[in-house]
Amino acid sequence: MFVAWRDMRFATGRFVLIGAVVALITLLVGFLSGLTAGLANQNISAITGLGASSIVLAAPADGEQATFADSAIDADAATTWAAVPGVDGVQELGISQTRMTTDDARTSVALFGISGDAVPGRAAEVPADGTASLSRTAAEALHVSRGDTVSIGGSELAVGSVVDDQWYSHTPVVWTSLSEWRSLQAAQGSPGDGATALAITGNPSADAVTGAEQATGTVSKDVLSSLLAIGSFRSEIGSLLLMVAMLFGISALVIGAFFTVWTMQRAGDVAILKALGATTRRLSLDALGQALVLLVLGVGLGIGITAALGSAAGTALPFVLSPLTTLVPGVIMIALGLIGAAFALRSILSADPLTALGGNR
Repeated sequence: MFVAWRDMRFATGRFVLIGAVVALITLLVGFLSGLTAGLANQNISAITGLGASSIVLAAPADGEQATFADSAIDADAATTWAAVPGVDGVQELGISQTRMTTDDARTSVALFGISGDAVPGRAAEVPADGTASLSRTAAEALHVSRGDTVSIGGSELAVGSVVDDQWYSHTPVVWTSLSEWRSLQAAQGSPGDGATALAITGNPSADAVTGAEQATGTVSKDVLSSLLAIGSFRSEIGSLLLMVAMLFGISALVIGAFFTVWTMQRAGDVAILKALGATTRRLSLDALGQALVLLVLGVGLGIGITAALGSAAGTALPFVLSPLTTLVPGVIMIALGLIGAAFALRSILSADPLTALGGNR
């Protein structure tokens, strides 16, 4: 890396500028990744937090996709699923989005009614009838704490507890018993003794699942697939992931263009070294080593700034700061940058040294 080190030492300003560009691109990709993860979490955390093996929804019409919004499952279907060999437990889950109020505040909430004695996947009891467990964000918006009273559609509930935030379709979750959920639905003109979905635990065979689906008019999805049944998540996550992918592509093109210019500027030096016997492999490693140093420094700076801004954002933005939103994008940026640099070197380093010398001297 003799030529590469000398190039970086005697052209410090140029390399600082390009390193800053790499850092800014990394910041953009990392921050968008963190926001994407944060927005996704505010769509799905209540479903992923159930700890279920699969989610059962009402079967949609032909050509349509099952959704939580359109799903309705009766009590007989829950009984049938509970009898399927390999199913360890079935909990009926009622989901609706409504408005919760107090005397001086109101907020939109996702009302989750759950059957049984405990919320699956969480160390929490199902609230007693007439009470509700509020996510912390909902409790703060309503200025209530345990023992206070809240109202949904004219029906009053006591706040039994305030729990860690759970989200569904960008609204904080409020937990009630399934019977209380049904009562609240009936009070708002939607009577019934069913549920929105079933949370299944266990590992039934594929044949048993197919038989239960046909007998009950339902579809069973693993938890990850069931997330696409949340309308806001399905429409949002595709757009955000496309933006992240396009930024990765743009970063590869930009970094590749920078290294193309650098390699062309060093064409004379490369030609002399090849004329003196330097192999193409060693010259390629020299240039790629230079690119790697710049990428590591630039990406490292970008990740550091992303982490600082993400920590400072706190609860002001739905931002998730984790290795998945910082280190993983950084590694991808380095890999794409090296690929771009490799393509930039290809035509220059394969040139005949005498031709290169004649064209540059």
